[in-house]
Formats: sequence, structure tokens, C-alpha cells
Amino acid sequence: MSQKTNKSWLKRMKVTKNGKIKVRPKGQNHFNAKESSNATRAKRGVKENFIISAKKLSSFLPHK
Repeated sequence: MSQKTNKSWLKRMKVTKNGKIKVRPKGQNHFNAKESSNATRAKRGVKENFIISAKKLSSFLPHK
């Protein structure tokens, strides 16, 4: 049996064509009404500066 892709990880991160990893900020799905405006603005968009080892990446995305 082949190794499956970790779907929960895949929903939060995206591997670009050039191999960069784009990451959504954590904690932005619900309970956002009580956040300060600075925290709300910080959660917008995606972050590109994410460092992960190749070994860990291959365990999450075995077929890429």
C-alpha cells in the first residue's frame, strides 16, 4: 500500500511551481470577532517564509 498525502496539511499549505511553500496563517478559521484589528490584519493573505526540511516535507507530500 502506498503512502497517502496528509490532507489536513495540504489544505493549509501550497507548494508552488518553483518549490516554495506558501502558508496560511494559523487560527483564522473561526473565533475572529473577538480579535484585535491588528491581529485580524496580520492573518490576511499567505506567508512565503516557511522553512521545512525535505524529510518532513516528503512525509506530508509523498507523491510530489
